[in-house]
Amino acid sequence: MPIAKPPAGASNGELVRWTFAVINERDAAALRAVWTDATVERFPETTVRGADAMAAYFETLFAALPDLHMRVVAVAEDGEDVFVHWHLTGTHTGAPFQGIDATGRTVAIDGMDHFVIRDGTIATNFVVFDQMQFARQIGLLAPDGSRADRAMKAAFNAKTRLLARLRRR
Repeated sequence: MPIAKPPAGASNGELVRWTFAVINERDAAALRAVWTDATVERFPETTVRGADAMAAYFETLFAALPDLHMRVVAVAEDGEDVFVHWHLTGTHTGAPFQGIDATGRTVAIDGMDHFVIRDGTIATNFVVFDQMQFARQIGLLAPDGSRADRAMKAAFNAKTRLLARLRRR
């Protein structure tokens, strides 16, 4: 059932919980209720500004992970600051995401958001999650400790030592 708008008189923490409920409905249009043209979201890979760009970001995310679900683990609220620990699950079966074609792999990652809520809208949000964990789960990076991972680290270390020697000359 779509969630049309945030509950009237909601606290900042309740507003953020509503936002996660709408994300789980994969309804970027409804999320516009908490974004303005001045909203800034800083994701690990990009910074997004304004309601139109925010909607486009989430539409791309929803298309890439059609079964995306974000479970709120914990919320801490202090005035206009709301901190959320979340757990995301989904399957990368849809459209490309961050330039990566669908892999068919499932993901399960933890992350945190720091929202600043002003006048019932999201002024800013800073999103943190382990990009290496995500990359390993979709197969972009080799599993930690695997033969391929050890070879990549060995090649990187050889390059680092070579560059250090060249700098000393």
